[in-house]
Amino acid sequence: MTDHSSDRLQQLRQLKAKRFGRYFFLVLLIAITAAFFYMVRSFLIPVLLAAVFTALFYPMYERLLKLTKQNAGLSAFVCCVVLLLGLLAPVYVLADLISQEAAAFYQSAGQKLREIIAQGDAGLLGEIKNSVWVQRLGLDQIDWQAELQNFAKTASTMLFDFLNKTSASTFDLIANLFVTLFTMYYFFKEGTALIQRLKFLMPLDDAYEDALIQRFASVSKATLKGTLVIAIVQGVLGGLTLWLFGISSPLLWGMVMVVLSIIPMVGAWLVLYPIALVQILIGHTWEGVAIFIIGALVIGNVDNLLRPKLVGRDAGMHDLMIFFSTLGGIGVFGVMGFVLGPVLAALFLTILDIYAVEFKTHLELAQAGTASAPIAQDVAPSPSAPTES
Repeated sequence: MTDHSSDRLQQLRQLKAKRFGRYFFLVLLIAITAAFFYMVRSFLIPVLLAAVFTALFYPMYERLLKLTKQNAGLSAFVCCVVLLLGLLAPVYVLADLISQEAAAFYQSAGQKLREIIAQGDAGLLGEIKNSVWVQRLGLDQIDWQAELQNFAKTASTMLFDFLNKTSASTFDLIANLFVTLFTMYYFFKEGTALIQRLKFLMPLDDAYEDALIQRFASVSKATLKGTLVIAIVQGVLGGLTLWLFGISSPLLWGMVMVVLSIIPMVGAWLVLYPIALVQILIGHTWEGVAIFIIGALVIGNVDNLLRPKLVGRDAGMHDLMIFFSTLGGIGVFGVMGFVLGPVLAALFLTILDIYAVEFKTHLELAQAGTASAPIAQDVAPSPSAPTES
């Protein structure tokens, strides 16, 4: 009896020691993981972008594998080079053209503003004040000369700050591009093994793990194909419209429309409608009306026509969720947040779906309990209530 009790006590001690060792290891793992992520936190966004672009262009990598007779390293390298030349070269040329046009627009606009301010009511300001629409809206009482002076000062300050930030971030852009392409090379080459390792480390059912991976890939493709392509189409159509009606700097405004079209519920109208209004106010009525109609009927419906074909049901999120996740992603991750924001939101919704399935019984019991609780509370007498004799 004594030997049996001693053996049982020894087993309990060993069990407690083993449990303590596991708890200690988990704490150590969390601490080391937090320290590691803090150390590489500046590379997290390029790595996430590499995962997104790898998921999007993986079919091209598979086709290259067939051409190179299953040479994974060569296929991954060629794929990265193709993406580098196919994306970087056009972006560089476009950025150079836009920068030249922006400088020319700034000089011409600044000179034009100074002329308008100097002429006073004898020039364009007088024509605007005498416009029928301006008088009907009561805008002729505004000191347009002072407003233009304030606008010119504000625009100059904003442009100066923008140029400083752009110059300072050039090195960061090049470094992030290198990290993204370098990471994509290994994601292409060893992507299958990495996914299998990740699935092994995740203590979830295979169906849940596959759902998370599938949701990540589908939302990445849907966001890039849908948001970016639609934004480019709207920007190109908007720039062509402005060029057709003789508006200066159509390429610059087209790029602005591309950026605005990335943001849900904003779009190219934020540029086209004010330009149309200005054209009407300065007497170019039919040009302004035409720009407004094209913006509303043609460019405004590009999203409705292309999004079902390019995106379909891959995103699987409500428009409101896409709106907040896109804005939140841009605020946290910068310009590429329009991709990372919806992807993280989709993973969050997938985890919520897994939670709903895994704890369905408990949730139904909780709902049943909360449904009957108010009735029981209403029926039960209050302890402080006086009793009638």
